[in-house]
Amino acid sequence: MNRIQINGLTIETNGPASVLVTDGKVYVDGRQVSTIDTASNKVIIKGNINELKAYGNVEVNGNVGEIDAGGNVVCRDVSGSIDAGGNVSARNVKHNIDAGGNVTVNK
Repeated sequence: MNRIQINGLTIETNGPASVLVTDGKVYVDGRQVSTIDTASNKVIIKGNINELKAYGNVEVNGNVGEIDAGGNVVCRDVSGSIDAGGNVSARNVKHNIDAGGNVTVNK
């Protein structure tokens, strides 16, 4: 069982999931599971996920496959690529980074 937290909301999945956060709605593997307060315009994920799409800033504390964010991205390990509208700060990214701002990668 995989447990992820999205802005404090805990969701259990069978394994790493694909997550979409848009207009305060949270979709996991294509199914709406909840709503969250996005007034801060930041999505914080704790846990491992396959893919994250969000329109604001994101922070992922876990492993992630792909990230597509409209704002800044802060993350640890990304096995795929990052597409961000703002700055990117990551520990380890295995593929491409496309950012509208600065990029910092620490291996």
